Parts: sequence; C-alpha cells; structure tokens
Amino acid sequence: MSFHSQLQNKIVSQEDAATFAKKLQDEGKKIVFTNGCFDIVHPGHVDYLSQARDLGDALVLGLNTDASVKRLEKGANRPINNETARGLVLAALACVDKIVLFNEDTPYELIKAIQPDVLVKGSDYAPEKIVGYDIVTARGGKVTTIHFLEGYSTTAIIKKITG
Repeated sequence: MSFHSQLQNKIVSQEDAATFAKKLQDEGKKIVFTNGCFDIVHPGHVDYLSQARDLGDALVLGLNTDASVKRLEKGANRPINNETARGLVLAALACVDKIVLFNEDTPYELIKAIQPDVLVKGSDYAPEKIVGYDIVTARGGKVTTIHFLEGYSTTAIIKKITG
C-alpha cells in the first residue's frame, strides 16, 4: 500500500464515518468529533486536534469543502489549499482517525449521522452555542472547548506571506 492510499483511506463518506463510529461505540469506545477548514495547517491546529483526540478513543474530523469555506467569507482567496490537499495533510496526523468532507454551512447533519460522544470546538465558542450541542447532550454526551495555542492562525500566516 502506498503512502498516498494510506492517507486516502482516512478520508471517508458520511455513511462510512457513521459505521466506523457505531462499531467503536458498540465496543464501548468514545468517539470525538470536531470540524473546521484547517486551511494552512499549523502547530495550533496540531495541538488542538491532539487535545481533541485525547478526549476519547477516536477522532472524526468534519472538513469544510472548498465551497463551504468560500461561503464562510474568510477572504477572497480562501481556501488557500483545496479540500483534497487539506484532507491529505490532516490524514497524515496520527491523532486524526477519519475525515469527512461536508458541503453544508454547518456540520449539523454530519454530527447527527455520526452521533459522537464528545463534541469539541475552540474556546472562542460557548459550549451551548456549538452546532450539534442538542444532538450530543440528548444522548448523554459531552460538549467541550479547547483553548487555542497562542500565536498561531492561518490569517496571521497569510498576512506574513503577503507582507
């Protein structure tokens, strides 16, 4: 198996991610879910994803498609890296078990399909305002936030490059 196909195997459909999650949950394991654009992966992203993974037994990451990133209005040239490139870089991280691309404005339907035990976002969100809070808490799951590693942001990297 080539390195590329090993990475590609982590990028799955919503249905495959839901099957993966259910199988592990049936074994008594906890599924953690987070989502984002992860446009230019930096140490802040790696730290955040590593901390998220530590909250359970497997981390499923919802990755915004290029079209959904554009709708988030992060900037005219965003995303810098296309969804395939972003997915492959994230798939190389040991802390990420599965990646699911989603095209909707929020990962609500993806969260509903996966039914994670732990839902995580950055500490710039109040837990009860996180999309999917109702789904996760209704089944006794936990919604939590993680503080970002200071000094790292995709926007700051872009500003530094463009001067």
